[in-house]
Amino acid sequence: MNFKLLKTGKLLLVAALVIGMAACQNDTDEIADVEIKTAADFNSDVALSWSNLMLEIDRYAPGYRPPAASRMMGYTGLAAYEAIIEGMPDNKSIADNYPGLQVPRVEEGLEYHWPTVLNALYAYLYTNFYPHVTEYYKSRITSLEQSFENEFSDQVSEEVFERSRNHGRSVAAVFFAWSATDQVGHLGYTNPRPASYIPPSGPGKWTPTRPDYTPALFPYWGQVRPFAITPSDKLAKTPLAWSESVTSPFYGQALEVYTLTQPQDPERQWIAEFWSDDFFELTFEPAGRWVAVANQVIDQENTNLAETVYVYAKLGMALCDVAIINWNSKFHYNLERPVHYINRVIDPSWNTTLDNPLNGLTSMTPEFPAYPSGHAGFGAAAAGVLSDIFDESYAMTDRCHEYRVEFNGTPRAFNSFDEMAYENALSRVYLGVHFRMDADEGLRVGYLAARRVNDLDWTK
Repeated sequence: MNFKLLKTGKLLLVAALVIGMAACQNDTDEIADVEIKTAADFNSDVALSWSNLMLEIDRYAPGYRPPAASRMMGYTGLAAYEAIIEGMPDNKSIADNYPGLQVPRVEEGLEYHWPTVLNALYAYLYTNFYPHVTEYYKSRITSLEQSFENEFSDQVSEEVFERSRNHGRSVAAVFFAWSATDQVGHLGYTNPRPASYIPPSGPGKWTPTRPDYTPALFPYWGQVRPFAITPSDKLAKTPLAWSESVTSPFYGQALEVYTLTQPQDPERQWIAEFWSDDFFELTFEPAGRWVAVANQVIDQENTNLAETVYVYAKLGMALCDVAIINWNSKFHYNLERPVHYINRVIDPSWNTTLDNPLNGLTSMTPEFPAYPSGHAGFGAAAAGVLSDIFDESYAMTDRCHEYRVEFNGTPRAFNSFDEMAYENALSRVYLGVHFRMDADEGLRVGYLAARRVNDLDWTK
């Protein structure tokens, strides 16, 4: 295990607690040794439980499709990290990177119960980021918070419990208020398909696709505030020149998609369905998929609380940033999807293999331009972060969709996160919804986003 976050035992802090001992100690002052636990002294249960609940909500939260969902993951992940940073002696705050973000700090020398801090923080942020979910999921948030409060209040004094809970809520409130200063991103989920957006017209330009012709999803997302990428990072490389000439490289891209899907090989179809995560209420969305992957690793490795929060912070921020790159680039280049090109130039009867088992619609295509691939970007961003924390050759079996009957979610084994990211990217070509160049550039910008996050000054 190649954790960048070093496992630390208990940090013994000597607090200068002046105790009046007039009655029994002849008015002498004593210095008391107070053993204060670090976040590494606790297991990951509270963070992992809230993450698993987030994935359940993610599946059913209106408007929280990939860009909005990944942004929420970034804010929640960084907030949790900053809330317990004083309990992570090998790490340091990165809040100074963000103008306007003033994070409340703990009172020096006082004890905090880090799981209680996080429980309060997650409950506050989930309640506020998901105000529109059903009463069932609102009650799930409340009940999970109460369950951990009942458990933790028996482990520490009332004073420590209240201090810790108040700190978690204070940090959460600051982060939510800071989120609100990002006007495009904060309430983006409330209007994911703005009627104000009119797609540009012209040869090779994207237009809504059959069968449902859904309007563009998050066309202004490129204006959202990032965590680590630079302004010059936000635009992907120029795609291949669009052409209908049968001798052109662009035609070759389309012909490959056509060939790989006619007929669909069973192995390729399994890969395509395994990585899809396209449909609201069927599964969590594509960014959440990589949190689900991380959750499996966290559970398998039995990471401590500090390590777990570190993973979620870096992963959420990278997923958020690559979504900004991808959606900014998609609506800059406005490249049409394979279905329009292939139907017009190669075969008018050709269909994608993306079908929605919930409503019966077939031959579907995501409701935004092709280039670059969002799936590929999310996968590479996650692979870059997870490889940096765990290991570049970390082998695992992904069981995200085990036992699903609506599609083929049979677990698949991988030798590395990079291998997972590559297969995930290629799955979009197998579905017929992306050209290979979309996948390739999505991978590149995903690794770029991960590198920017990894390069932040996390450790002392």
